[in-house]
Parts: sequence; structure tokens; C-alpha cells
Amino acid sequence: MANPLQVLIVEDTESDAGLILHHLIKAGYALSSERVETAPAMQAALEKQGWDIVISDYTLPAFSALAALRVLQRSGLDIPFIVVSGSVTEETAIDLMRQGAADYLMKDRLARLAPLVRRELNIAQVRRERNE
Repeated sequence: MANPLQVLIVEDTESDAGLILHHLIKAGYALSSERVETAPAMQAALEKQGWDIVISDYTLPAFSALAALRVLQRSGLDIPFIVVSGSVTEETAIDLMRQGAADYLMKDRLARLAPLVRRELNIAQVRRERNE
């Protein structure tokens, strides 16, 4: 039986979002997903549904991973935020993680996505249990 997963994808390229979803389905997740490209669209998505994880491209034409992370943080929701990028430097990735991103992954290493998602979901669950 597939594991249910609600994933919000911040990505401007439909094919890249499809690749992300493909890797998660291949790993056994039954997905419910939405793709957003702007801050207002992301805010609306966060308000209308509960998400298990947010996966964000680093740079979009009208948005960025850092701006998306800020939208998530302002919402007050405790949802893991993973950056997936084709061109982020190690320094930039470390800065994003210092700002609150759970992790980052290069787009050419998507085979590592499912284990990373699994780890971050487990960490978030432990954090929620501890807070209760």
C-alpha cells in the first residue's frame, strides 16, 4: 500500500515538478500535490489544505526559495521545506538551511529525494510529538 503524501511544489517548470512527483511515486507515495509559482498562490495553497512537505525550486521568475520559505514561516505551519535546484552553490544552500530550510538537493540527484523526504517527515513528526 502506498504512503499518502501531500506535497506543495514551488516550481515554475511543469516538467521539473513532474520529475519530482515521478520520483516520489516511484518510492511508493500516493500523492496529492499542487504546483505554485508566486507568493499569493503559495499563501492560498497553505490556507486551503494541510501539506506534509514543501519542495521548492531555488529561482523562479517571480519568486525564490527564500521568499517561499518566508511565506511558510509567516504562516506559522510546521512543514518541512526542501530546496531542489539545478544551480545553487554550497554557501547558498547552507544559508537557506540557516534561515530554516530543512535541506537542499540538486536536480541531477533526485534519486535521493524520497529518502530525504522520509527523513524530514520523521523529524517533523518527532518535533510535533515533543511540542505536544
